Amino acid sequence: MIDRLESWYAVLAEIVNRSHTASADDFVAIVSAATASRVGVHAEVYLADRPQRQLRPVRPEGGAPMPIDSTIAGRAFRLMEFTEAEELPGERPVVWMPVLNGTERLGVIRLELPLGTDVRDGWLREQCWVLTGLVGHLMMTKFAYSDLLHRVRRPDPLTVPAELLWQLLPPQTFACHQLVITATMEPYDRVGGDGYDYAVDARTAHLAVFDAVGHDIEAGLTCALALAATRNARRAGAGLIEAATLADEVIRGRFDDFRFTTAVLAELDLETGVLSYLNAGHPPPVLLRSSRVVKTLDGPARPPLGLGHLKPETPVVRQEQLEPGDRVLLHTDGVTEARGSSGEEFGLARLVDLTERQDGAGLPPPETLRRLTHAVLGHETGGLQDDATLLLVEWTAGRPLDLLPHG
Repeated sequence: MIDRLESWYAVLAEIVNRSHTASADDFVAIVSAATASRVGVHAEVYLADRPQRQLRPVRPEGGAPMPIDSTIAGRAFRLMEFTEAEELPGERPVVWMPVLNGTERLGVIRLELPLGTDVRDGWLREQCWVLTGLVGHLMMTKFAYSDLLHRVRRPDPLTVPAELLWQLLPPQTFACHQLVITATMEPYDRVGGDGYDYAVDARTAHLAVFDAVGHDIEAGLTCALALAATRNARRAGAGLIEAATLADEVIRGRFDDFRFTTAVLAELDLETGVLSYLNAGHPPPVLLRSSRVVKTLDGPARPPLGLGHLKPETPVVRQEQLEPGDRVLLHTDGVTEARGSSGEEFGLARLVDLTERQDGAGLPPPETLRRLTHAVLGHETGGLQDDATLLLVEWTAGRPLDLLPHG
């Protein structure tokens, strides 16, 4: 047992020590070399593409992708499970594990174990999970220095506005003991004016969703300015009204034409579950409780950010008391206004129905949102004509999370 532990420790030490001066290409090779030489495990890393439909190998030369919805590797990604491939006589056993950045699903790792290994060995599974967690955290640091990892994640080239916005956004999933946040944004390669933001401190989660007018580079800049202004105000200790006011001023000061963005800005008290929110001309959030929609969080709204001068009265910050396990779904109108082949809109009723059904399936929040997004994409004929963003927030109030590998 001591020799086995020392060998696995040597794997982790080699990966950490060599990764300091490694490019993304080097890092994947380092992981493979360390596991093969130290413990006889062959490792290969796959990243999920931006639309979360395929798992793509991280190789400079590329490689065949695997569908997420119909493979064993995809099951490990979807359900965050330690998944075993069918073991054939005389062949090395293979397991798949989700690669995470915190709780954000980046992809999966394929581990081909030595011949005769018992894949149900709990101690071995623990070592595999520690290895996979280290790979996820270290690989995330390489995104800032590498184009390879970005290319692997995009099946199609991004437009310039999409390139701008994706670089500004926080990770698509975050979780702590009191909270889960997960977001999607489509069309991933052509998104122009949508955006989301969040930040979580000791007691407060700050949340935002934006939808700028237009689908051009100016729409992307409008959203970027709103995001930067509200972050700036928030980090200076300002409240929701002050953040909206600053965004108003910044957008009006930059554009001479009719530019604005709708938005929902919110703060969630992680101890009490009180959600405070300000609506700036945006579709109201939807509140789910016990997998049923309780209400939409509507009420008085201020004008969109950039048009605050049209209505000088003080905007209203409203509050909603959440219960443990409640989920709040924020969305842009590109979701509900997506049109099918006969011209019918996706609509709020359909969004509510699908959200209830997916929520009731007991899936992890990121998987719930992935399936909702694909339903919207499947409804729209000829591809989305507007940006469609979903942000799902769950107040867990310290309940156990189902966001880490198991099985």
